[in-house]
Amino acid sequence: MNCFCSIIIPLYNKEKHIQTTIASVLAQTLQDFEIIIVNDGSTDGSKNAVETFTDQRIKVFDIENRGVSNARNYGVEQASSDLIVFLDADDVWKQNHLENLRTLFEQFPNCGLYASAYLKKDKEINIPSVFNTIPTIKNWRGIVEDYFEGCYIDSIAWTSAAMVPKIVLNELGGFNINCDMGEDIDLWIRIALKFPVAFSNQVTAIYNLNADNRISNSNTNLKQFIDLDSYEEAAKSNSSLKKYLDLNRFSIAIQYKLAGNKEKAAVLINKIDLNNLNSKQRTLLKLNRTALKLALHIKSGLHNSGILLSSFR
Repeated sequence: MNCFCSIIIPLYNKEKHIQTTIASVLAQTLQDFEIIIVNDGSTDGSKNAVETFTDQRIKVFDIENRGVSNARNYGVEQASSDLIVFLDADDVWKQNHLENLRTLFEQFPNCGLYASAYLKKDKEINIPSVFNTIPTIKNWRGIVEDYFEGCYIDSIAWTSAAMVPKIVLNELGGFNINCDMGEDIDLWIRIALKFPVAFSNQVTAIYNLNADNRISNSNTNLKQFIDLDSYEEAAKSNSSLKKYLDLNRFSIAIQYKLAGNKEKAAVLINKIDLNNLNSKQRTLLKLNRTALKLALHIKSGLHNSGILLSSFR
């Protein structure tokens, strides 16, 4: 292994963010890494922003725009390390992020996925992530007993706070290039069904919810969502996976309802075991588009006042 890890950063029109992202990597307490930036056909000044850095560990590859999954997979192919760490071009790490992942790897060397806790940042508001069934004692590290149950509120694995052995990515085929929403969730499911998952509840990464050009801000009706049905067979003998799939169906159905696509929303809702949803979630599914928008407006107003609400709690 030439270095501890290869850091894969897919880059598409993130001119305003990429320098801050790279700077957070170069400031790490652990310096044994390479940075692989895959410029996925950017049309702004993203590449020029990257070229302001002269660190020899930064390698830039230009490819035709084919989406974030393809860009990440391409980056993995170029990696010289046996451990792959992912980072999106608009997120940042705290200085001890890689040090924390290395400690996790040294303590639990035979896992398929390593993840650390993260903070979600919405403008000036910090939103702590909440992980179901994960111990809350300070600086806990361990093997997640039931990955899917652990993700009922926030996802244990988030792309900018995850590390995966290259051999695992190669075995599973990496990210699904036919999926542009939930491609990360799809990969984490496949990993968790076959390998142990190690987690640190120490917050070492920051998820920027207000970045430019996020796929989540695009037209819902044009998105290719994760194929949750492909995991139904496995869910027949795994009740926590079934509930996890239904919670994701709920989330996507709400997006479709807000986009005015009642047909696609109905298809998802009909596949949900409503016993897997809480009372707030069941109520939201009954609301029409106008009422849903009003509910979100109220939530946003409370959010800006520091009152954080979630249908997942």
